[in-house]
Amino acid sequence: MNFLKTGLAVSLLAVMASQAAAETPANALVVAQNIDDIVTIDPASAYEFTSGEYVANTYDQLVRYDAVDTTVLAGALAESWEVDAEAKAITFTLREGVTFSSGNPVTGADVVGSWTRVLTLNKAPAFILTQLGWTVDNIAEMVTADGNTVTVRYAGDFAPAFVLNVLASRPASIVDFTTAMANEVDGDMGHAWLNQNSAGSGPFVLRQFNPGQMIALTANPNYYAGAPAMEQVIIRHVPEAATQRLMLETGDVDMAMNLTPDQVAGLAGTEGVEVETFPQAAVHWLSFNQKDEDLTNPAVWEAARYLVDYQGMADTLLNGQMIVHQAFWPTGYPGAVEDNPFTYDPEKAAQILADAGVELPIRVTLDVINSNPFTDMAQALQASFAQAGIEFEILPGTGSQVITRYRERSHEAMLLYWGPDFMDPHSNAKAFAYNANNDDDHYASTTTWRNAWMPPAEMNELTMAALTEADPEARLDMYRDLQRQVQAESPIVVMFQAVKQVAMADNVEGFVNGASSDYVYYRLVTKE
Repeated sequence: MNFLKTGLAVSLLAVMASQAAAETPANALVVAQNIDDIVTIDPASAYEFTSGEYVANTYDQLVRYDAVDTTVLAGALAESWEVDAEAKAITFTLREGVTFSSGNPVTGADVVGSWTRVLTLNKAPAFILTQLGWTVDNIAEMVTADGNTVTVRYAGDFAPAFVLNVLASRPASIVDFTTAMANEVDGDMGHAWLNQNSAGSGPFVLRQFNPGQMIALTANPNYYAGAPAMEQVIIRHVPEAATQRLMLETGDVDMAMNLTPDQVAGLAGTEGVEVETFPQAAVHWLSFNQKDEDLTNPAVWEAARYLVDYQGMADTLLNGQMIVHQAFWPTGYPGAVEDNPFTYDPEKAAQILADAGVELPIRVTLDVINSNPFTDMAQALQASFAQAGIEFEILPGTGSQVITRYRERSHEAMLLYWGPDFMDPHSNAKAFAYNANNDDDHYASTTTWRNAWMPPAEMNELTMAALTEADPEARLDMYRDLQRQVQAESPIVVMFQAVKQVAMADNVEGFVNGASSDYVYYRLVTKE
């Protein structure tokens, strides 16, 4: 019997009844958020922003950047570790007495099983682990368990810090392998079951997930770092910013996660509401699929860089949500290129196209998530690009629809965002500056492959050289060089870096929103 389903719960109906009275329960945090980007919540496949938040609150890794300080790598399920750089091995000692929500103990076998499962399923984020030289065939030798000790071996000239950052990533989450396999259907290793249930050791347990409607979490009273104060976290799918604001003002929710700048400005002076700002690692970009012959001319890419009204958008429709940033590694992290060499200059863009003999107009569809600020951004780009004869037809869709088309390489132009898969500049460098094989049957979870762009061989080589560079400052210089190369000539135009504004009731304390979706934490939240 699962004690979490019997002892703690205030039922969903009771919560909704409380909301009808315009006051959220004292022991529950109720959040209004657009969650339609979720495609999957199994940590072996979860690769969207909102699913990252979910995994962060229901699962643990051996090491992680925790809610207490999201800038420091600390032990999680591992209480200690020893590095043997010469042998390319790290030995972890697991915490004693930690259990999964099922009551099963967390063991070294679960670590081996969890990572084997990621490799076997081979879903979108599996590449993060395979970077270490792991395969389905060799994982049993590369990762071994002896009681409460786990030895991790890796292939490649990596700095140990890089390896630890990989092991702190989302797909490195440890699942209750016994429970997952007990729910296996047709060899899926429990994948279908884990898209409706959780099997982690984290501070919360999934009680209910209705895609496009809600996520309901229940506190884990036996969490090794202490039970959360909130017995429940209920994330309600509310795509409209105006509705989120109204629900916050009337007390139907405690937090509104996706307000527009106008909505935030309208809350000024509202009693009982405050707004907090959190810098984010997500960079927002416009890209051109190289499967479309009209978009393969580098002159089109260059002109595009002068057809974005960066500052105008940042000062108006994006005010408070994004800042101008034109490099793939976000500002605030070591090695980021922070100069922005491009400004809005439609006359220069038109001259670039004319000099290259580009036949105009170019008509191209632009996929965009059908919510703010993305639709407003798309309309602004439509207007500014038309000045030089590039005509966008905007194709709005849900987050999952847009992302699915992007992964299929079936789009023409795409307005989207990217956050690091883990805290290392290689994460974004590999996404924006590297493509080993551009064939349709060699899927890669990168912006380069998904836009069918094969970078120059020199760029590919520099990306891999930076990964293995032992000298820390020299390594950062190599990543700075890569950022400038992508900035100068690629079909991916990086435009902005996100800044997240979260409006919440003034009795909510302790909410942590780190730089990426993997560091959104509810376990320290209290309501005074």
